[in-house]
Amino acid sequence: MMSAFVLVGVPGAGKSTVGKLLAQKLNIPFVDTDEAIETRAGKSVSDIFINDGELAFRELETQTIADELQTESVVLSLGGGALGSAKTRDGLQGHTVIWLQATLSQAVARVGMNRNRPLLLGNVRGQLSELMTAREPIYREAATIIIDTSDLSPEEVVTAILAQLPESESK
Repeated sequence: MMSAFVLVGVPGAGKSTVGKLLAQKLNIPFVDTDEAIETRAGKSVSDIFINDGELAFRELETQTIADELQTESVVLSLGGGALGSAKTRDGLQGHTVIWLQATLSQAVARVGMNRNRPLLLGNVRGQLSELMTAREPIYREAATIIIDTSDLSPEEVVTAILAQLPESESK
C-alpha cells in the first residue's frame, strides 16, 4: 500500500495550492481536510467554530483525517492546527509528511485578511506569528520532508518535493 502524502504548515504556507499540483503530478486524488470537514458538517469551518466551538471542530477534524488516511493513495492538506491532536500525529506514522515552511511575511501576504480563517481574526500578523512559534516544534517532529517555500513558486515546491520522495513513491 502506498502511503498518503500529507502537507502541513501554517495558514498561508501553500498547502492547498501545492497539494493540488502534487496530486496532479502523482495522478492521485487531492483532499483539503477543511473542505472535507465542511462537506461532512454541512457548514463552513467558520460556522463550526462560531456555533459549535473549537473543540467540536477539532474532534471532527481528527476523525476526518483518520478516515482520509485510510485512502490507498492521496495527497492530504491538513489545517494548520491539525497536528495539535496526538491521535492525528500518531495516525501519520508511516505516511509521507511534508512541512511547507513559509516566512511570517509570506504567510501574512498569502492569507491577507481572509475572514474564513477563524483563528486569524484581528491582528493577522501577530496571530500568525504566535501560531508559527507554537506549531513549529510539532511540524518539525512530524515531518519526513521539509521544504522552505520562501523563494519558490508552487511548481518549484512540487519539484522539490518530488526530488525528495523515494523512487518507489514518485512513480
